[in-house]
Amino acid sequence: MTPYMYTSSVPVFKQLLNSLSAILIKAETLAIEKKFESKVLLDARLFPDMFPLSRQVQIATDFAMSVSARLAGVEVPAYDNNDQSITELQERISKALLFIDSLTPTQFEGSEAREIILRPGTPKEKTLLGHNYLSNYGLPQFFFHVTTAYDILRHNGLEVGKGDFMGAY
Repeated sequence: MTPYMYTSSVPVFKQLLNSLSAILIKAETLAIEKKFESKVLLDARLFPDMFPLSRQVQIATDFAMSVSARLAGVEVPAYDNNDQSITELQERISKALLFIDSLTPTQFEGSEAREIILRPGTPKEKTLLGHNYLSNYGLPQFFFHVTTAYDILRHNGLEVGKGDFMGAY
């Protein structure tokens, strides 16, 4: 039987990263049709103190990879946060999907009880058991950034709906 921690994480990350990729394709098409630079969308924010679209996508991919890696007991991959185009963000999503696909259900066995240490060696250090890490930290963080990316694009005129957000499941 496939471990619960695997089925509760990897398929969810894959589903929403694929839908985020599809939404970014629509965003690039919108920019072409309306004759504006897609960089306008990458720099768009919901409010001045929030991260722009490009950073929302970066953080979403980071959470998908880091949560999966920690639960699987492997090193967390690191990527530069210098994506300057929708094409580069698409490449980043592809790398995240490839990494997640490289993990096996077996690697997640027992991860619900594994101690996950966040921000080790800092004043914000926190230790969580794997189940709490996934349910109370990792998934909510991931959903927040994917949702915010979706909201930024919707706010800027991209005609998408819940089906686009959910993707194929």
